[in-house]
Amino acid sequence: MANLHLRIGDLVWGKLGRYPPWPGKVVSPPKDLKKPSGKKCFFVKFFGTEDHAWIKVEQLKPYHPHKEEMIKINKGKRFQQAVDAVEEFLKKAKGKEQASHNGSSEDKSKSSTADGKKRKNPTTVKALLEEDKKDLASHKQTFFEKNKPCSSLEPISKRLKIIEQEAASTSIQAADSTAVNGSITPTDKRIGFLGLGHMGSGIVSNLLKMGHVVTVWNRTAEKCDLFIQEGARLGRTPAEVVSMCDITFSCVSDPRAAKDLVLGPSGVLQGIRPGKCYVEMSTVDPETIAELSQVITSRGGRFLEAPVSGSQQLSNDGMLVILAAGDRTVYEDCSSCFQAIGKTSFFLGEAGNAAKMMLILSMVQGSFMATIAEGLTLAQVTGQSQQTFLDILCQGQMASTFLDQKCQNILQGNFRPDYYLKHIQKDLRLAISVGDSVNHPTPMAAAANEVYKRAKALDQSDNDMSAVYRAYIH
Repeated sequence: MANLHLRIGDLVWGKLGRYPPWPGKVVSPPKDLKKPSGKKCFFVKFFGTEDHAWIKVEQLKPYHPHKEEMIKINKGKRFQQAVDAVEEFLKKAKGKEQASHNGSSEDKSKSSTADGKKRKNPTTVKALLEEDKKDLASHKQTFFEKNKPCSSLEPISKRLKIIEQEAASTSIQAADSTAVNGSITPTDKRIGFLGLGHMGSGIVSNLLKMGHVVTVWNRTAEKCDLFIQEGARLGRTPAEVVSMCDITFSCVSDPRAAKDLVLGPSGVLQGIRPGKCYVEMSTVDPETIAELSQVITSRGGRFLEAPVSGSQQLSNDGMLVILAAGDRTVYEDCSSCFQAIGKTSFFLGEAGNAAKMMLILSMVQGSFMATIAEGLTLAQVTGQSQQTFLDILCQGQMASTFLDQKCQNILQGNFRPDYYLKHIQKDLRLAISVGDSVNHPTPMAAAANEVYKRAKALDQSDNDMSAVYRAYIH
């Protein structure tokens, strides 16, 4: 491919590092973005993302000749969305070309009587190049001024789009991690991860895929084996992981497990030294966060809470939403990690704020799930079709992937856990406690909590949260 001849506007497959090729278009780079020295490369705008990058010519292939080949080897949803975006682009280009051709006939007739000047029919590439220039110019202020001009080799923290929403809340909107995975520059800091459950496993897998150096520990050591095969290192105890790493994340089931991990024998606290970073990703109560923050910082450590909103599938896909609070510098140090595991992260200010926000989100989600189950069972006992009920819901304002997925689980009797029922009940309980602490009523959450408690009594704890349905049919 070294002899590949490309022009502005050409469609290509661009590959970065060891990651899969992605559809893009050769465009003109901004004037203030210098071309990397060395091998020949082109500036490519990727479809399905807002990302642009310099790509070496050896890592480029023409789009059309290799389309079928690429579609066969890449099956991800976001990849398909990017290919769809290419097809939509081509469809619009064809429409514009036809419109330009029709318009040029009229223009020629008019110009011959007006000033006798000929007007050339603009080619598709020229017409679309003008759009690209406008597109790049409009993004220049928001991207290249806020994030100093950089090459694809500079740290990812310089390429993240920081949006200040208010003094205490900042959102780092990470680019789609599958679509632009090649442009993620992993931090050179050593990463530790404690807890390889449903959520933790997906998180570690994505950290490794994006090139991070990760040391893992799990209470059940066998769960570490798969990640060791993928390139992770093994820590014998939480204390050893913390002592070996610069930033250590933990993701466990509840407040008690979070405290035991830090304060127990050979726990995190024994490995904390000045400058060590600890990131608590578990969904726990604000009081637990306050206690953990205090003991970590008392040893000179730096603390960040970063619970995640999502499910096992979203964790596997690297599409979690991260809610962070605490030490802002730790949040910034974690930027490449957060981009690898999530689609967006929010910084919410002082420690404890993320726990509160996470519990409020879980409260809404858990209450909604219980209401869906209640509606499905009421439809059934009144002689209505549950499938029709779902079809109507999915055509209305409440339509969502969550709604469709959970209802299908119920109708198919498939309660394989994507988010454990016992964990959503725990979240509801903690959210109610937060309400009590500020004397705020939470009657809807309290009612939903009772339904989940009944489902737990029916041995549904280790099933998906949608198994709350069974509380209504027994």
